Amino acid sequence: MKLWGIDLGGTKIECAVLDSDRNLEVVVRMRLPTESANGYDHILNQIKRLIDMVAEQVGERPNKVGFATPGVLEPDTHLMKNSNTICLNGQPLKADLERILGVPCQLANDANCFALAEALIGAGKEHPTAEVVFGVIMGTGVGGGLVVNNKIIAGHHGIGGEWGHNILEEGGEPCYCGKAGCVEQVISGPALERYYERVSGEKVSMKVILERFHLGNDEHANATIERLLEYYGRAISTLINVLDPGLIVIGGGVGNVELLYTAGYERIRKYIFNKGVVTTPILKPKLGDSAGVFGAALL
Repeated sequence: MKLWGIDLGGTKIECAVLDSDRNLEVVVRMRLPTESANGYDHILNQIKRLIDMVAEQVGERPNKVGFATPGVLEPDTHLMKNSNTICLNGQPLKADLERILGVPCQLANDANCFALAEALIGAGKEHPTAEVVFGVIMGTGVGGGLVVNNKIIAGHHGIGGEWGHNILEEGGEPCYCGKAGCVEQVISGPALERYYERVSGEKVSMKVILERFHLGNDEHANATIERLLEYYGRAISTLINVLDPGLIVIGGGVGNVELLYTAGYERIRKYIFNKGVVTTPILKPKLGDSAGVFGAALL
């Protein structure tokens, strides 16, 4: 049986077909640019075009397709919300996809798809007794996905796992969600770069900030990484206090910062409601940038 998944990103749309009869072997992977600046209908056409191209390669069409999407469907109206690909918001994406593709479609937030893939076929394989797995995305944005007993928990409002839009810093930077000081506006890559520019007067990449931190001669880089570690520890502790997951997997570019797994882990101890004892496994993803599209297929 072929499992079809689409990862609908802001810059690219990726399709993967997995063969469930061959240990989820990848049959085909293919990408097209999203070209979201051209609008909602253009995105739909790009998805249809990509499905047609992959179907020609595979030699058959899908009988259903899973989608990892930025944002989520509102459970009551079935319209998209909370997407940073703005033109998707307010649109009946699931209904339109089913109309143009002619098959049932299952949609889930991209962070939830990341968490599902890592729980089932990624880092979760090293921790098979973990009933609760939380997938963190720390990159251009900050998000999260929640999987319990191998099932995505979308929640009553469809916002289960939305860790990135809780207020972390009172009086912090305004967020596109309408609040200020959200986790995303504190410890995402762009937020940390803005902080460095604010304190140093120089605009550089997160990679350069880390290099300068490790050289040890830049007080502004030190302050930026200190900010990351302290707020990371505080934010992750709230996840553990509420969910107490058996595994946390951290994806995204900022998730590659090695200090998160050492000094950052120590910061969690300051805030956890467990007398400073933390044994939660916190791992990097095993699937790399495949997690989103694999999770979509696994839907």
